[in-house]
Amino acid sequence: MFSTIRKSIMSLAILAAVTTAGQASAEMLINGAGATFPYPIYSKWFSEYAKIDHSVKFNYQSIGSGGGIKQITAGTVDFGASDKPLSDAELAAAPGKLLHIPTVMGAVVITYNLPGVAKGLKLRAADVTDIYMGKITKWNDKRISDDNPGVNLPSEPIIVVHRSDGSGTTAIFTSYLSSVSPEWKSKVGSDTSVRWPIGLGGKGNEGVAGQVKNTKNSIGYVELAYAFENKLPVAYLQNQSGHFIEPTIASTTAAAAGAAKHMPADYRVGLVNQPGKDAYPIAGFTYLLVYQHQRDAAKGKKLVEFLKWELHKGQKMAAPLLYAPLPSNVAKMVEKTIETIK
Repeated sequence: MFSTIRKSIMSLAILAAVTTAGQASAEMLINGAGATFPYPIYSKWFSEYAKIDHSVKFNYQSIGSGGGIKQITAGTVDFGASDKPLSDAELAAAPGKLLHIPTVMGAVVITYNLPGVAKGLKLRAADVTDIYMGKITKWNDKRISDDNPGVNLPSEPIIVVHRSDGSGTTAIFTSYLSSVSPEWKSKVGSDTSVRWPIGLGGKGNEGVAGQVKNTKNSIGYVELAYAFENKLPVAYLQNQSGHFIEPTIASTTAAAAGAAKHMPADYRVGLVNQPGKDAYPIAGFTYLLVYQHQRDAAKGKKLVEFLKWELHKGQKMAAPLLYAPLPSNVAKMVEKTIETIK
């Protein structure tokens, strides 16, 4: 009898040990933080990957590129995310070699809330700059109305909305403004955070989209997916070739065509104001920031497995969420980079 009880107890102990080990394996948590720009596609990827590999869970905090850079530099997360390539100084401040892993490309769009103007507002680069400089203050300003004949633009003040947090979306947007306006470049410049001449602040792409959606006669900049999700119209922007271009996957891909042919080994390249008649002028890569030499080998192995998955199967999920997949030559380069992570 005692032998039977002892065997039962031992069996339960073994079962408990196996269960505990299984739970421990299932609970390997890989933490990341950073850009809000790619949050919709990253959420999709992490959700889908969890169905494939039950031994790992990704926890991603959408706090802005500035926060992501700070946290990966401090070592408080396993990976960071940024839409802005890190500067030499930022890379030097990291405790190890940080790699930029391009994941997808996206468009930063000008969105607006104008009753009666459902879509198709056309804006020149100089007009966008002067709106954000506070020089064009009314929607029916002649410079805007001349490019939009037949559009009933109100004689109302333009309410400008911008990001309040450190943001890769801001870095892309202000890089664009700096590329088209020497005055903007000298007085404001480009970075994840700048001293805005005017405007209301919103936290994250979500915050800016929300501000525009809830404020009549407002204008703001967000990643394309956020405008779509909030049912906000987007402006057609005049590109370097003089054409007014709608932000789409195709026009984002066109913006990358030239840069992709001459991609630097560290992937630190901008896509704003690119040549080409079909190129949308405000686009960029978004990156995962990963240490080449991982502190935790087990986590590093799982992270590499995920990166390979997103580079192949994950790319197919980009277009439905309004991101452009990586050009094939860039994807081949990235795969070799991923192989160096140990």
